[in-house]
Amino acid sequence: MHHKNILLVSGTTRLHNHMRELSHAIDVSIALANEETFSQAVSSGHEFDLVILDPAGLSQDTLNAVDSFVGDNGFISTLVVVDPDKLSTLHMPTQGRNDFILSTAGIEELGVRCSLLLWPGEESAPADIVTVDNMTINLATYQVYINEKPVDLTLMEYSLLSFLATHPSRAYSRETLLHRVWGFEYCGGTRTVDVHIRRVRSKVGPQVASHIVTIRGVGYLFRI
Repeated sequence: MHHKNILLVSGTTRLHNHMRELSHAIDVSIALANEETFSQAVSSGHEFDLVILDPAGLSQDTLNAVDSFVGDNGFISTLVVVDPDKLSTLHMPTQGRNDFILSTAGIEELGVRCSLLLWPGEESAPADIVTVDNMTINLATYQVYINEKPVDLTLMEYSLLSFLATHPSRAYSRETLLHRVWGFEYCGGTRTVDVHIRRVRSKVGPQVASHIVTIRGVGYLFRI
């Protein structure tokens, strides 16, 4: 999951607390706009990956302006907020990747629905993402990115890196790493840990490799 930008267009402030919590729950920045500030928000030069539209209190002219903005920018994904008593009259945009959410929904549901629209096919809980400097590890998809580009790791290289990165600031012996990463049935020697560490360091580059510290006479530690 890479950083995304959300624009909330609303005639009320009822979602503002949710937006604040959302910015901590998933990797997003959020801009707030109402009728008076919408034109300023969309002309600010920011690119938005998702528009959350809360039509309550908005004029038809503003709703039309939002539709035009979404369409003129490649049909940005839109999440429509609807009150329960208005659900039977809900009209969704016909183009683009869109969804709706009830105004009574909690932050957990809001986070899930936004993630589905922002990262289709790679939805992950925040706990599934580990970020260190220019590296991102997606624990849900077993993928590692350096500067947002995928790194080609073998399964054991990935397992070793992800274990160390998710257990930072603690030294692990080679025997412990064999036990925790390779499993009980591995019959090879501890030298295989050194080989895999060397390969991981070469693949992730010097910035991330500097976090993988050799502890003389012990093993390895991931320093943050």
